[in-house]
Amino acid sequence: MSKITVIGAGSVGSTIAYTLSHEEIASEIVLIDINKEKVLGEVMDIEQGTCFRDPISIIAGEYEDAKDSDIVIITSGMARKPGQTRIELTQTNVDILKQITPEIVKYAPKALYIIVSNPVDILTYVFTKISGLPENQIIGSGTILDTARLKCGLSEHFKIAQKNIHAYVFGEHGDTSFVPWSGAYISGVSVDEYYKLMKSKGRDDIEELDKPAMEEYVRKSGGKVIANKGATFYAVSAAVCNLCGTLLASSDSIKTVSSMMHGEYGIEDVCLSTLTIVGPNGVQGKVPMRMNKKEIEKLQASANALKAVIAEIEL
Repeated sequence: MSKITVIGAGSVGSTIAYTLSHEEIASEIVLIDINKEKVLGEVMDIEQGTCFRDPISIIAGEYEDAKDSDIVIITSGMARKPGQTRIELTQTNVDILKQITPEIVKYAPKALYIIVSNPVDILTYVFTKISGLPENQIIGSGTILDTARLKCGLSEHFKIAQKNIHAYVFGEHGDTSFVPWSGAYISGVSVDEYYKLMKSKGRDDIEELDKPAMEEYVRKSGGKVIANKGATFYAVSAAVCNLCGTLLASSDSIKTVSSMMHGEYGIEDVCLSTLTIVGPNGVQGKVPMRMNKKEIEKLQASANALKAVIAEIEL
């Protein structure tokens, strides 16, 4: 069993710690936050619900308590407010990350780091530049949540289990994200072919997919949840905990996480999400999915949008 440290006891960090406490992933969980009373309360609440599982250690800790962590999850930062874009958060959360990074890296230099704070692609880039750690140890949560939202939407549309859907969201975790429909399949059949197949079988309850509307649903889901309930934390926590399981598994998996680009699709020196091989040794490379010219241009446009923001911030 492993040791996982979560930095930030806000809605996302606390929900990640809670979710991990009921998974057979970690035997030790350390929750760290600048608000000492809040983190003590969160840990007490989480710990008192663990009598229904095998014993697990959960503590409200300091940075030194992260020593020997297998994974460190960074969720610290200001939350996005209703109507606010992720990019508007940038400089504030960059400054917070710059304070945290040397403190945590000092005690957990060998851990795999998952950056969750928004804007996640910018912060993953900043952490990569200032941490001094090898790039393979640094993973941004990227579009794993967007991809989960896409699968949820496609599942409802086609009335098929999410596990049968293989479709992804690429680019920024934000407004310039997109779906490369060239690689969207339902168990080996493209989404267009699947619709035709269902119609040929008399399935009048399934309509033709409006792809722009589906992408809009994915992009606007976070903002809609925030407008309705003030924050998003359940789905992102499930996505991050699933990623933790992947990083602690015996073999690699492929996820749409954010990591540094080195010429793939003509993109360099920026972090964004494409199909990435991750596992117990962190990032192990990228899978060059076939995309048409327009899709590659969308990915490059997403990269350029992120680079424009990076150019304006103080690293």
